[in-house]
Amino acid sequence: MDDEDALTRAALRRIADDSTMPPDERAHAESSVTEDTAEALAYLVDPFDLVSEVPGIELAQASWSSERIGHDPDSPEWDFDDDDVDEDFDDEAASRVG
Repeated sequence: MDDEDALTRAALRRIADDSTMPPDERAHAESSVTEDTAEALAYLVDPFDLVSEVPGIELAQASWSSERIGHDPDSPEWDFDDDDVDEDFDDEAASRVG
């Protein structure tokens, strides 16, 4: 995310445009998106919209989490999703292939 302020402003606009949101919930939402970029993103991206058109998929539950990381896109050591690899799963899959 290069422009956290733009993300926050977009989330605040989305909240302001929601005419069905009660005032107390609006105040809480505005405070949340102002304090936490992940909350701002959560107000802009609806998990249901992401998967609703995928055949055979029914969203049962969704949650958000995030963390700040140092990212150098020019570094040869950076590999997308490198930290998310489950080594046990990879070893098991490799043993079935070979």
